[in-house]
Amino acid sequence: MDLILPTYIAYLIISILLTVWVARTLHRNGRVFLVDVFRREDLADSVNHLLVVGFYLVNLGYVTLALKLGGEILSSRGAVEALSGKVGGVLLVLGFMHFFNLFVFSRMRKRARLRHEPPPVEPDSHLAPAH
Repeated sequence: MDLILPTYIAYLIISILLTVWVARTLHRNGRVFLVDVFRREDLADSVNHLLVVGFYLVNLGYVTLALKLGGEILSSRGAVEALSGKVGGVLLVLGFMHFFNLFVFSRMRKRARLRHEPPPVEPDSHLAPAH
């Protein structure tokens, strides 16, 4: 019995569910962070929505491109091994996207905080230059 179609279906279901779960988690928890960065809820919500759309496009695009299996699957063991390899690839891409988003957000937050910091305090004395 050829198990390739059930493996494809299982791969798609698992991958799509993982992608949706991660995207919803990022959307829900990223909002607070983006409000802190932009200091405007409407802008933070818009950016958050656009980031989720981009996240879906990249990850579902990868899931679709990685769908093809290299050969026939003739046993349930082969199906599980093929499925684990494909789902593992999806998890790595999801993890990479998550850490990339965290990196970008942390840079944005750092810049936003620097803009809102008070100017440095002027010195109250000066040292004579050493000769």
